[in-house]
Amino acid sequence: MIYPVLLCGGSGTRLWPLSRKSYPKQFAALTGEESLFQASARRLSGEEFEPPAVITSADFRFIVTEQMAEAGIDPGAVLIEPEPKNTAPAVLAAAVHLGAKDPEAMILVAPSDHVIPDAAAFRAAVAAAVPAAEAGRIVTFGIRPDRPETGYGYLELSEAPTGGEAVPLSRFVEKPGEARAVEMLAEGRYLWNAGIFLFKASTIRAAFAEHAPEFLAPVEAAVDEARADLGFLRLAKDPWATLPDLSIDYAVMERAANLSVLPFEGAWSDLGGWDAVWREAGPDAQGVVTNGAAVALDCQNTLLRSESAAQEIVGIGLDNIVAIAMPDAVLVADMSRAQEVRRAVAALKKKGAKQAETLPRDHRPWGWFESLVIGSRFQVKRIVVTPGASLSLQSHVHRSEHWIVVEGTALVTIDDKKQLVGENQSVYIPLGAVHRMENPGKVPMVLIEVQTGSYLGEDDIVRYEDAYSRT
Repeated sequence: MIYPVLLCGGSGTRLWPLSRKSYPKQFAALTGEESLFQASARRLSGEEFEPPAVITSADFRFIVTEQMAEAGIDPGAVLIEPEPKNTAPAVLAAAVHLGAKDPEAMILVAPSDHVIPDAAAFRAAVAAAVPAAEAGRIVTFGIRPDRPETGYGYLELSEAPTGGEAVPLSRFVEKPGEARAVEMLAEGRYLWNAGIFLFKASTIRAAFAEHAPEFLAPVEAAVDEARADLGFLRLAKDPWATLPDLSIDYAVMERAANLSVLPFEGAWSDLGGWDAVWREAGPDAQGVVTNGAAVALDCQNTLLRSESAAQEIVGIGLDNIVAIAMPDAVLVADMSRAQEVRRAVAALKKKGAKQAETLPRDHRPWGWFESLVIGSRFQVKRIVVTPGASLSLQSHVHRSEHWIVVEGTALVTIDDKKQLVGENQSVYIPLGAVHRMENPGKVPMVLIEVQTGSYLGEDDIVRYEDAYSRT
């Protein structure tokens, strides 16, 4: 049996404005009905796999479990990083956790934001790599390039691969320039580096001991001292803080001598920019892709995408353009400069724009909310509470609230009184009152909240009880 490990972090900069730090691209449905994370979890589920483990941050833990539940997949474990430290500590922590049960556990580490349309072909490639991993090799998966791509790192083989078996790796190659990428494609000895690895727990531990021993003690301490929290496993903060911020490639893979490559012939993309999304979506004869409320007139080689049904985006006579419309931000860029979107994020952060990192829709463990209108001393929100969920028992120092239920039923607590509030009914929460909102029903509950007061920030909350350990 193979133990899948999904790496689920990310800064959300490359596909801004749809992807942001608060909700990176793996949680978005970019290429189909389900998110990239859900597709990844489904791809690594089945008879040959143990339930997938996930390593993520505290901010994403409830999104992870919610999306896995929607996909009908129970996680084997959800490990919470105290702070992001790149992929080397994350991979080792997963290996230490799984290796404590079985030092010879076969572990498959994969990013959670890649697109691999043919899941069966990928699982077959993993099966083909098992013999090499059982023999003590670290197996990485290389993608056969179909174009001179400058946005990916490469794997150089000693000779062009001919079969479906793992072969020795010659070296890692950094992202090349255009001319060199053309040469590498012609030579046939280079594969794209997919960042997917198969190894035994004992093999990767030995690799760290040889090439990056400074990681071992802190990671083992972080796992040994981890504490359970609502079904999650929180890695210990203090030892984790001492770890270097380093990728698994730099820490181990580029130094290891026991590395093999399994060439994967199927389609693959890391969706590393809007040009990759355009390519994956399958442009029409004019090279145009539209998503949502979008219209293209006399355009070519263009991606137009609207994330709101109420917001139409129309392109006329565009060529080689990406235009992404969100309710709070719009990106317009030349397709050839799609890799520079992170510069826009940096510029917005510098000017203090909240759009740099946060979406209008704020996901919480109980559901989500979004601001509809913000004015002087008032704010209007739409709040959606999932069935059986509840907000914390709380009070506010600077604001009062009016709640109007528009779908479902709310169980409302105000000081020592509880009441059911149905559709088209409302309730008033005075300033300073201790209150809570719950959804006792079996369908999502939707309400409109009107806040009034001198300060309306999210930090004006005093929590007394919370089902999600946020007090």
